[in-house]
Amino acid sequence: MKKKKTKTKQKSIEKQKPVNKRNIVIISAICLALIFVLGSYIYKSQQATNLSFMARENASTFVREYSQTLGSDDAKVYIVEFFDPACETCRDFYPFVKKLMAANPGKIKLVMRYAPFHDGSDYVVKMLEAARKQGRYWETLEVMYKYQPHWASHHKPQPQVLWQVLPEAGLNLEQIKSDMNSQEIAQLIKQDLTDTKTLNVRKTPEFFVNGKPLPSFGYNQLKELVEAEIRANY
Repeated sequence: MKKKKTKTKQKSIEKQKPVNKRNIVIISAICLALIFVLGSYIYKSQQATNLSFMARENASTFVREYSQTLGSDDAKVYIVEFFDPACETCRDFYPFVKKLMAANPGKIKLVMRYAPFHDGSDYVVKMLEAARKQGRYWETLEVMYKYQPHWASHHKPQPQVLWQVLPEAGLNLEQIKSDMNSQEIAQLIKQDLTDTKTLNVRKTPEFFVNGKPLPSFGYNQLKELVEAEIRANY
């Protein structure tokens, strides 16, 4: 009986195969990936919570008194966009955001904030703000986007080219040249850049919807966050 038990035990040991090192590496990699994804999710959730709190407690970080806006003052959903007039993606998102607003009349307010990260963009922002004094902000922005490929080369930006096309926005160019160098506009740009640092805005466009950042960048992500806020507030 003893010999039989010994043989049975030996067979059991033989059946136990040594752990494959390759499998350990694969399993470890999967675990690390899961930890990274979970960590990123937790970080973004905490960031969203923090920024939502900031939106309630310190709304001016998102919307300054001077910020250009579009939409009803009674809107309960605010899209705050930090943009750069020389940014190609900002140009692409502009009609998309307007469609979102058109699809939800009276419910969305767009707030434009400046993040002139490209060379020469601060010059263009000054022109845009000067155009605002003539009541032609949106018309001027559309002209700037229309001709962006001609003046906003990232290798050799030429914002002066805009002087040739700004008349399309119905502007008094001499007045623009006078107004764009005001201390008021310089201070406005400085404040917006300070707010980009506070909100950790590093690229454009950067969107916040009622103080919440996008979970990840994209058209659908913006649309889903806006629609979620509309459902929550209406």
